[in-house]
Amino acid sequence: MKKIGILFGMEDTFPQAFVQRVNEKAEKGIIAEPVRIDKVIQNELTEYAVIIDRISQDVPFYRAYLKNAALTGTAVINNPFWWSADDKFFNNCLADQLGVPLPKTVILPSAEHPTDTTSKSFRNLAAPLDWEGIFSYIGFPAYMKPYAGGGWKNVYRLENKEEFFQKHPETGQLVMLLQEEIVFDEYFRVYCLGGKAVRIMEYEPRNPHHLRYVVDRAPASKKLLSTVKDYTMRLCQGLGYDFNTVEFAVKDGIPYAIDFGNPAPDADVNSVGQANFDWVVEEAAKMAIAYAKAQKPGKMNLTWGTFMKNSVESAKRF
Repeated sequence: MKKIGILFGMEDTFPQAFVQRVNEKAEKGIIAEPVRIDKVIQNELTEYAVIIDRISQDVPFYRAYLKNAALTGTAVINNPFWWSADDKFFNNCLADQLGVPLPKTVILPSAEHPTDTTSKSFRNLAAPLDWEGIFSYIGFPAYMKPYAGGGWKNVYRLENKEEFFQKHPETGQLVMLLQEEIVFDEYFRVYCLGGKAVRIMEYEPRNPHHLRYVVDRAPASKKLLSTVKDYTMRLCQGLGYDFNTVEFAVKDGIPYAIDFGNPAPDADVNSVGQANFDWVVEEAAKMAIAYAKAQKPGKMNLTWGTFMKNSVESAKRF
């Protein structure tokens, strides 16, 4: 019997619906259930062939558990090693190489010295930075947000450099991105599961959270939707995310990737709506079952993106 587990926290709709849908399919030798952890012993196999991770981004103990599980053969969705290593700035750099349009972006050192460092720790860093060069490249208005953040936390919209210098000290030890504002005509949030199942959703990030998927807008052109799908698959396959959402701001017909590295994207029925919820439950169930069938106990069963695969292949040649 192969078990599919789901690891979750505050969620009250997706995990239960996922478990129910997998079990309704009644695949021979496969069942789904919430993950149960009573002890974690180094290099000891878990009882799960597949684990859908919805919470370890907030719980370091779970992250360590999942890395051990992955090492001993569990197919963890998403790859806990990869999402622990990447960040939004690196994602942008990789997306640029993949040919996906992006807002102009720079990374900034934290306003405050990290704990246990002093000014001597930053002797390689120019003081002051070339602020005029940075501002000239990005332009204003601009957005400032954590390079490794999420959930719209610590995000600032800045009108000018004076406002930047006023707000940047508030960010403390956070390393921030400064990013060009894309004044969009259309906006999409896109589910991508298994690097191939794609659902493009109309989205309005300026609405209250529960109304962001409720958009009264004329249908987008088939050409634009095809481009959005192509860019979504490029990003998710490049990064190696099995369960991800990608956001695009469309300006003058060009979809700019805004956010595309989400270890546990929103799948709550109360925010995404019933139709989107039903789709993601169904596709997640199909993906998990397929991964369970392919899983080889004691072997590595993680998804690695083309960036990592190509890097490894290149290293083998030397």
